[in-house]
Amino acid sequence: MVGRLQGELKQNKPFASIEVEAFLNLVRTADMLARHLGGLLKSHDLTMTQYNVLRILRGAGATGLPCGEIGARLVTWDPDITRLIDRLEKRDLVARARQDADRRVVLVRLTTTGSAFLEDIDQDEQVNTALQTALGHIPAPDLAQLITALENIRDHLRSEAKS
Repeated sequence: MVGRLQGELKQNKPFASIEVEAFLNLVRTADMLARHLGGLLKSHDLTMTQYNVLRILRGAGATGLPCGEIGARLVTWDPDITRLIDRLEKRDLVARARQDADRRVVLVRLTTTGSAFLEDIDQDEQVNTALQTALGHIPAPDLAQLITALENIRDHLRSEAKS
């Protein structure tokens, strides 16, 4: 019997292990969720990572954050925070300033334009309901179990990386 993911991928041979099948299901689902939300953000001329940066900076307040700290807080890893910030700065959504106490530290903060831009996105009904549409059909206990399983995977990978 061919499993659902095997059918979606038009793969005739079974997966090498249940771990491989679980991994591929995670990747396939994450990609579909990203494309779902990413398509909505595209109407605001934003990528999901840019949106994530703007939300991080809004949470940081007027002081802002250094690029390294922004990178550490991103949901998905991005190797080139500098160019990402450059693109947002060109649109006047963020601004950079050297810290007086240590001129080596460059803080990035959300501009007034960036704050207003995020408020517009917050009012976008399609963006607001995207995750509810994608995940709202799953009962809360199942979502809680999924969250726990995903956190366990990340914890294990972090501990493996340290050893």
